[in-house]
Amino acid sequence: MGSIDASNVAEGNTTMHRLIAEEGAVLMPGIQDAFSAAICAKTGFKACFVSGFGVSAALLGMPDFGLLTTTEVTQVTRRITAAAPNLCVIVDGDTGGGGPLNVQRFVKELIGAGAKGVFLEDQVWPKKCGHMRGKTVVPAEEHALKIAAARDAIGDADFFLVARTDARAPHGLQEAIRRANLYREAGADATFVEAPANIEELKEVVRDVKGLRIANMIEGGKTPLHTPTEFKEMGFHLIAHSLSTLYATTKALVDIMKVLKDKGTTRDDMDKIVTFSEFNDMISLESWYETESKFKNFIPKA
Repeated sequence: MGSIDASNVAEGNTTMHRLIAEEGAVLMPGIQDAFSAAICAKTGFKACFVSGFGVSAALLGMPDFGLLTTTEVTQVTRRITAAAPNLCVIVDGDTGGGGPLNVQRFVKELIGAGAKGVFLEDQVWPKKCGHMRGKTVVPAEEHALKIAAARDAIGDADFFLVARTDARAPHGLQEAIRRANLYREAGADATFVEAPANIEELKEVVRDVKGLRIANMIEGGKTPLHTPTEFKEMGFHLIAHSLSTLYATTKALVDIMKVLKDKGTTRDDMDKIVTFSEFNDMISLESWYETESKFKNFIPKA
C-alpha cells in the first residue's frame, strides 16, 4: 500500500499527470483570487486548487452553500491564470452547473480561461461544503453521465478531470468507494472520496479505489491532517490543502481589524503586517516600472 502505482500516472499526459509522475504526491494549496495565486507561485508551488469555499468567501462574503455561479468561477479562474501563468490551476467546479450539456460548456470555458483541471462532485444542487452537514447526492449513474460528458468536452486538451463523491456522509464509505470506481470508468483521471473520518477509512479508500486518488485537508474538518509524505506512503497522489490560506488570511484580518479598532493605529503592531516595500516585492512592482520605462518616449526614425 505504501508506493505509488506508476501505471496509474501513465494513463494520461496532462500537466498534472506529469507533476504526479515527478513528485509522487502533489500538494496543492487552496487559493481564492489572483493575489493568493501569485503568492502561491512565488512561494514555489507548481499547482494550486481554486477553492469554491474560498471564492465564495472572497468574492461574495458568503458560505460555500451553492451560491456561486459557473460564470463567476470562470471569471475568477481567468484572473488567477493571468496572475500566475506557470501554475497548474485546478478548479473546484462544484456540480458543473447543471446537466451534461451544462458541464460541457463549463469545462470548455475553464479550458479557455487557462485552467488545467476541474473537480466535479455528485451532490444535489444547491451543494454544500464537503465537511458541512445536510449533504445529499444524486444517483451515481447521473453523475457518471456528467463525467462522461466532461471527458468528451476535454478532447485532447491539457485538462485533468477529477470526479468527487460526497456519498460518505449520507450513504457510507462503501457506497462512496463504489461511486469513485464508477466515475473512473466514466472517464475521470482521478477520483476523490470526500471526508473520510479517520486513518482507517483513508487506508480503505487506497485499498479499494482504483487509479489516481485525492485527499483533502481542512483544518477542523472531518479528515485528520497528514503530510504529503504520509499520504504518498498511504497511496494518495494529490493533496489539496483547500482552506489553509483562507483561514490564515481570515485570522490576520480579524487580528489587525481588532488592533485598529482598539488602538486606532498599527504603530506598535508592525509585526502583524508586511510593509509597503515588502508588499511591492510580492507583486513584483519593479518589473512594472521596467516595462513602463520602455514606453516612455517614442523617437521616430529619421
